[in-house]
Amino acid sequence: MRVAADLLVRARRAVVGGSERAVAVEVTGGVITALHAYDAEVEADVVVELADDEVLLPGLVDTHVHVNEPGRTEWEGFASATRAAAAGGVTTIVDMPLNSIPPTTTVAALDEKRAVARDQVHVDVGFWGGAVPDNLDDLAGLHDAGVFGFKCFLLDSGVEEFPHLERPDFARAMQETARLGALFIVHAEDGDLIDDDRLAGRRYDGFLASRPRVAEESAIHTVIEVARDAGARAHIVHLSDADAVPMLRAARAEGVDISVETCPHYLTFDAEHIADGATELKCCPPIREADNREELWASLAMGDIDLVVSDHSPCTVELKARGDGDFGAAWGGIASVQLGLPAVWSGAVARGYSLVDVVRWMATAPADRVGLVHKGRIEVGADADLVRFAPDEELTVDVARLHHKNAVSAYAGRRLRGVVRETWLRGATIGETPTGRLLRRGQP
Repeated sequence: MRVAADLLVRARRAVVGGSERAVAVEVTGGVITALHAYDAEVEADVVVELADDEVLLPGLVDTHVHVNEPGRTEWEGFASATRAAAAGGVTTIVDMPLNSIPPTTTVAALDEKRAVARDQVHVDVGFWGGAVPDNLDDLAGLHDAGVFGFKCFLLDSGVEEFPHLERPDFARAMQETARLGALFIVHAEDGDLIDDDRLAGRRYDGFLASRPRVAEESAIHTVIEVARDAGARAHIVHLSDADAVPMLRAARAEGVDISVETCPHYLTFDAEHIADGATELKCCPPIREADNREELWASLAMGDIDLVVSDHSPCTVELKARGDGDFGAAWGGIASVQLGLPAVWSGAVARGYSLVDVVRWMATAPADRVGLVHKGRIEVGADADLVRFAPDEELTVDVARLHHKNAVSAYAGRRLRGVVRETWLRGATIGETPTGRLLRRGQP
């Protein structure tokens, strides 16, 4: 006799296997065990039927989130960040090795972070390790401890406890990550080409001029060269400059294993409409012009940009307002883990792209790049991480209703399309009780 499934989710619209179709998703033990026709007769303890205006999506995978706990927990913490993620349809995050104190540059620091996170997380959480000048002999230990790869900066990171790598150390680190088979992710801006003399207080055009496109292009050229020489796996984080795409395309055509991400804010905002003093939109690299934004969208559609992740980088309201709107003084970073899906969907639908595209960019591709092949997809054997999404419902962003810790957002007051109505983690609705797991590279 067939045992009843734990859960059956029926959806007239679902993103499955690279297309949108009707389906009934069977779940047992937190895993998708079968995909049936929408109206198939399947015995289950719980049956959920999505409404006609809802689409079933796989849980998103956000591989670029700064949680900041421990050490700067007043900026953000695991409880608040993962509640925000769940509310935005994100069921897996990978935490950056900064801006926590200590940074995740030693096994002891990783253990401390895991201990703090363990009983707080509402979604599944993995961890990046950091590569800094004084830990390059210890990367293997972090790799063995299960980090998903290593993050470095090619210029000042903004926090003194996470120094950047100069070219010789960067090459050495790339060689070590190649030896380990680890993914090496890089904040690619050339510090020698950052011109702080062009900063102009509250003027956004001055901030933009201080971080020119050539700074990204120079650094990306360096990453390509070093990755090619080392035979390494490399990844460029938060690309804002579409002019860098051709060199990335050419490098991949030559066989260099390099991928690239962009972020919702680069796909949503444009420099021409950022008001002077609007430091809630300060991030590094900066938001560039509207024509650049459209080129980023086109590069996504062509597959030259692989994935879209939030770079959720929160801070206190006071740090964002420091200097009374002075772009040189305010902290740079945009808190958006809860809003990435509606932000990207709003832009995608306006340009003729589909939810299939959005799922590829925000769920499947990031999961695949970090080796989480049981995440970011609705298929047999995958974790039953699912999202009930109303793509045509609209919302106006109210910072007081966001779950991240500090009520500041670049999206405040913005009208977005698409509302997450429910998020399941391994077949259970995410609620007030933390049920997330801590993930290790290579483990299911």
